[in-house]
Amino acid sequence: MENQSFDFSSELTLDPFVIPPGGKYPIFFLGISICIFGISCNLTLLALIILNRNLHKPMYFILFSLPLNDLIGLSAMLPKVLSNIVTETHKIDYHLCVLQAFLLHMYGGGILFILAAMSFDRYVAICMPLRYSSVMTPRFISCIIVLVWGLDFVLIASLFSLQARLPRCKHVVMNVFCDNPSLLKLTCGNTTVNNIMGLFNTGVIQVVSVSIQAYSYVKILIACVVTRKSETKAKAVNTCVAQLVILFMFEVVATFTILSHRFKNVSVDMQKIMGMLIFTVPPLLNPIVYGLYTNEIRSTLLRVLKNKVSM
Repeated sequence: MENQSFDFSSELTLDPFVIPPGGKYPIFFLGISICIFGISCNLTLLALIILNRNLHKPMYFILFSLPLNDLIGLSAMLPKVLSNIVTETHKIDYHLCVLQAFLLHMYGGGILFILAAMSFDRYVAICMPLRYSSVMTPRFISCIIVLVWGLDFVLIASLFSLQARLPRCKHVVMNVFCDNPSLLKLTCGNTTVNNIMGLFNTGVIQVVSVSIQAYSYVKILIACVVTRKSETKAKAVNTCVAQLVILFMFEVVATFTILSHRFKNVSVDMQKIMGMLIFTVPPLLNPIVYGLYTNEIRSTLLRVLKNKVSM
């Protein structure tokens, strides 16, 4: 009867951080500052692409998805965590918990697919410059963007649809936010199929993304070696280094987080911290990295700021 009551309960309890006395409000204001900064940077990047015609190019149409995806990851996780810290309630409705987990997993898969699409765009631009405009047509770019978001949605939706068949017999989420592994720990059924599906989806996302990026960057590297045009080399460095830096950061944190749920000897607090880094570090650094390494974005931003100051 106790298990049955849990199954019909719509309220879950999140497992909080152990915060030392007097640390609640400093942590909250630090988190709010990080959240505001991340959202502002990504909204600025989106606004630059939308409002400036010199950025209405295939590369930036694809890049547009990156800050949009970062906003999903940052806003789906951090505000709720900070709210729980300051209110000390640590409660969440089950359906909101599932929605949060779904959005966070969409973000995780989305960043890899988007980086893959961007690497393909750079491959065509650097290795086939004369055919770039004929290959990267508006229709083809639209297909790439739809494929990126559509494939990500199908993979994540299939993963979460399997959870609907499992009864819940626990109400404490062993994390500060909701994700698929934490939701699976609430069930009292056989999760073998869910675990296999989760690993399969992770494998598909990684293989597709890494394969496309590896192929693109190897071709770009070869083009840089054989070409004598310094402009081509500079273009490759400015547009590709940022993507590789972001990919490396995300892969390190994400791989550790995924593996940490498979081993019981990993600290729960370490799982929480590493999990939060996935949804805070890339959204904070992505717009900054692209602003530093992409000449057109940097010059456009400086021009906008100069115009505002002169007004």
